[in-house]
Amino acid sequence: MQQQQDLIIAGSGPAGLAAAVYAARARMRFFVLEENDFSGGQIINTYDVDNYLGLPGIGGFDLAMKFREHADKFGAQFVQDRMTAARREDGQIVVQGEKAQYRARALLVATGARHRRLGCPGEAEFSGRGVSYCATCDGAFFRGKDVAMVGGGDTALEEAAFLANLCARVYLLHRRDALRASKHLQERVLALPNVEVLYETTVQEIFGGEAVEGIRVLRRGRAEEIPLSGVFIAVGMEPNSEPLRGVTALDSAGFIVAGEDGATSVPGIFAAGDVRTKALRQILTAAADGANAIRSIERYLLGGPAR
Repeated sequence: MQQQQDLIIAGSGPAGLAAAVYAARARMRFFVLEENDFSGGQIINTYDVDNYLGLPGIGGFDLAMKFREHADKFGAQFVQDRMTAARREDGQIVVQGEKAQYRARALLVATGARHRRLGCPGEAEFSGRGVSYCATCDGAFFRGKDVAMVGGGDTALEEAAFLANLCARVYLLHRRDALRASKHLQERVLALPNVEVLYETTVQEIFGGEAVEGIRVLRRGRAEEIPLSGVFIAVGMEPNSEPLRGVTALDSAGFIVAGEDGATSVPGIFAAGDVRTKALRQILTAAADGANAIRSIERYLLGGPAR
């Protein structure tokens, strides 16, 4: 990567891979910085994607591979490294990785988000021993057992439905008095005979010996204990924006402040996908973000306004 780069794309989820396709078509000199040895971001852990246009029911891993194959077809280059910091210096963007330092005229941050933790006693202790953040990854270990799914959004209900096919009983715990997921998902999950929804319920402690044996909850103001073998957690996401802290404007939750054009508060730095401020975080909107951002970056590289 010795030649002058127009662009560095940090992240190889849907936003980063879509951006790679559009950047290649725009004949930019760029590469994709990806932290893992595989592409796809969060979607590789999604069992069944039923809302990506034209591909209903495709597996998340399969969809991720299609995205990567499309980027490869256009000759996108990938560098395995994790961005730890970024700054604007002498009209360029300097990206510091764990392995090397990189420079380009522009940076697109498409680093996505990660699972938010509950923060209750036992969560960290039993992580990997009954506590999981991915039902499609670990659900098979709990076949025929009782488990809890914590959360009330689309992800929680999608994973509860997946677990219901494997587990004896699924307790769906939500801290509010109504679920936040789409009506379609609610109808689907509430119709499952082995899913029990516990409203106004919060996990106070996860306990066990060698592995999880149960949870202590506060349900409508009353303490209860529920014996079970697994706790799956889907209570939202936290942005992977730490390398930009103190560099670009972030909102109160740490998401990079950027509009549909992807432009941030720093010239030359753009954001796309789940890491930026937006109302809807879906595979489709992440991919659209990548395309929008490249259009803005083209304008920026030509010396015009990003917008």
